[in-house]
Amino acid sequence: MKKIVVIGGGAAGLCAASFASRLGAKVFLLEKNEKLGKKIYITGKGRCNVTNASPMNEYTENYISNPKFTYSIFNAFSNQDLIDFLENNGCKTKIERGNRVFPVTDHASSVTKAFENELRKNNVIVKLKSSVTKINMTDYKSEDPKSKKIKKILSVELSTGETICADAIIVATGGLSYPTTGSTGDGYDFAKEMGHKVTSLRPSLVPMILKEDDYGELEGLSLRNIELYVKYRKNKSYLNRGELVFTKDGISGPLVLSCSAIIGKDLEKNETLSGYIDLKPALDFETLDKRVLREFEDRKNADLKNVLGALLPAKMIPVFIKRLGVSSDLKVHDVTKELRISIVKLMKEFTITVCGLGKYNQAVVTQGGVSVKEINSKTMESKFVDGLYFAGEVIDVDGFTGGFNLQFAFSSGYVAGVSAASE
Repeated sequence: MKKIVVIGGGAAGLCAASFASRLGAKVFLLEKNEKLGKKIYITGKGRCNVTNASPMNEYTENYISNPKFTYSIFNAFSNQDLIDFLENNGCKTKIERGNRVFPVTDHASSVTKAFENELRKNNVIVKLKSSVTKINMTDYKSEDPKSKKIKKILSVELSTGETICADAIIVATGGLSYPTTGSTGDGYDFAKEMGHKVTSLRPSLVPMILKEDDYGELEGLSLRNIELYVKYRKNKSYLNRGELVFTKDGISGPLVLSCSAIIGKDLEKNETLSGYIDLKPALDFETLDKRVLREFEDRKNADLKNVLGALLPAKMIPVFIKRLGVSSDLKVHDVTKELRISIVKLMKEFTITVCGLGKYNQAVVTQGGVSVKEINSKTMESKFVDGLYFAGEVIDVDGFTGGFNLQFAFSSGYVAGVSAASE
């Protein structure tokens, strides 16, 4: 009987342990926290956006780093495979806006319970509050002349003083996002110690910090159906429509999180990146100007700030007036054509300057990780350590919000678990 050690009881580790044990392997699932799936409990605001129901042939366009690496992984274990597994283990699912899939109960605990049911059925040995302190290896010579493997897995040593011998080890420790859930980068250290390259790491799907000094006055204001534009390279820019919210440091929301994933690398090379918010993307400049002119003609004797109330959220008007550089008591009949044009331009291009991104404690996922060039995507096994497998966020693959990152964790966990138990 094969002995497999899975390090990490998150999404990838739960899936790896479940399917390795189905194939008859003796599986040890090691988790440093007091319970399994701690990060799963906080995803989707506690509801757990477990996957995305979009067609699998559209999946790769939702990944920022190394999308081609995911082809065979998703072919082996799709979103429907995951949904079937959950429902067969008592977790019914539903599809919401954007093809986001959630448990019917709206409780993330339903997802972890489904996996715990599978672990119990297959007699997986779960060790909580158990950190791995060392992975032991020995020199190795493969019978395959094309193999580059030079080491072989032997055992793991735990913080409890226990040593577990293993035929295979699956590193599913997560990344650095939400460190309070136990994602403290252990897997990167293990990978480096075993000779793997770890690419540059950064928080992704995070709020953006702005340089302007007036965004603080807008804290809490949500904007829907607006466009966000950020130029991040000479011939590259981010432009998308959706919703955002102003924070005490800058802006957040779905549109901003997606943007952060794309501009992260470039922001590291530049102190700032310029952009703007189009508050009226459905109207071109000329059409919007006509609408503003109509409002002005109907209320010539009103204060400008009051007329702007028909065009903008109330909380935005004082900031708007300041940016225009005019008196808050200015009457509409005193607005010149040039000022009106400036008003329309500011509505179409409410400028922002991005000077930073949120930290790991705000990040949905980590960008960067164990180099995919050193992992066999068909098995998730290391290309030069026999019996060493990787799964989930520890790998240099990350996607947008909407269930894509969790699906990669589950799918790569499945491939790692099945491969480790079969080979």
